[in-house]
Amino acid sequence: MPEPVRPPHLRLLPRFIGDTGHPRALYILKAWLLTLLPSLALALLVGMVLIAIYGEPRAPEFPHQGLLLAFMLVFFAPVVETLIMVPPLLLLNRLLGPAPAAILSAAGWAVAHSLQEPAWGLVIWWPFLVFSSILLVWREKSLATGMLIVIAIHAMQNAVPGLLLLAGAA
Repeated sequence: MPEPVRPPHLRLLPRFIGDTGHPRALYILKAWLLTLLPSLALALLVGMVLIAIYGEPRAPEFPHQGLLLAFMLVFFAPVVETLIMVPPLLLLNRLLGPAPAAILSAAGWAVAHSLQEPAWGLVIWWPFLVFSSILLVWREKSLATGMLIVIAIHAMQNAVPGLLLLAGAA
């Protein structure tokens, strides 16, 4: 049996991203690693460049601290940002197709996060490219399921810096 044709926007991502038959817990774990590891590498690279330019690392300032900050990062932001992401992403997908929609969505989120700290967008674009691609794949099966999967991956993504901030390491 011939292998199904992969949509163009998924050709640069691992094959499992397009497989909605994958066990969901494993899918979420693999997608989280796909968002986390490159964004950590990007954060390290951007941090090194910023240290070379400014002599010190720069990080976004948050209005909350402690457990409230952890709640905002790990639970509130993934839910709200996913709810905000869906309508423009689906509209862009309808107008331009999945690849431009995912790319423009990621770029928009990079710009939005850069408003807090300009270099932050250099790190944020990658996870949002993956989130957008996942949502476009899963919406074919169930938009609600796709949103929950993206929220779960996003929450896990944000848990790492949330824990670092709680521990005082970031």
